[in-house]
Amino acid sequence: MQAPVAADHGHTSSTGISNTKLAMWVYLGSDCLLFGSLISTYLLLRHRSVGGPTAEELFDIPFTSVSTFVLLMSSLTMVLAVSALMRHDVRLNRIWLGTTAMLGAVFIGGQVYEFTTFYREGLGYTTNIFGSAFYTLTAFHGVHVTVGIVMLMSLLGMSFRGNLGPERSETVETIGLYWHFVDIVWIIIFTVVYLIP
Repeated sequence: MQAPVAADHGHTSSTGISNTKLAMWVYLGSDCLLFGSLISTYLLLRHRSVGGPTAEELFDIPFTSVSTFVLLMSSLTMVLAVSALMRHDVRLNRIWLGTTAMLGAVFIGGQVYEFTTFYREGLGYTTNIFGSAFYTLTAFHGVHVTVGIVMLMSLLGMSFRGNLGPERSETVETIGLYWHFVDIVWIIIFTVVYLIP
């Protein structure tokens, strides 16, 4: 039997990873189930519109593609943030954390713009079943991105207070797991909602 591994923060784990990282993996597993149920619900309800505009009338695929690209680039900047801190480059870590948060905020801004446009064109949350399923799924993802931005800004604040050095790189890596999960989920949502007719 393998001996427990000590993580940066002193907690031991018999799984080979720290308790913090294990807890994040467990949370992400449960979130997979939640997003899976929301995506399944959307797929079942998307063609049951009784009245109001349909997806084909509303969606601006080029605009949403640019928003998707912005969010995916934030995964790259998150990797660069983790890598910088592991190399003891606190200044560069701050730059990449800030860039990741900014890219996430641009994505959220695009989502708010899209929701506002759809509402003006007649698709409200209660307009039809498609609208309810669409807004629930995409807004739930938007909330996850917003929580990720708050976590990134918290890391940035910790860094400026001197509490986020190379010895805490696992903390940044754990938040990175969450951020990558949110990006992967968006790829699935973008494909299912926007690209599949």
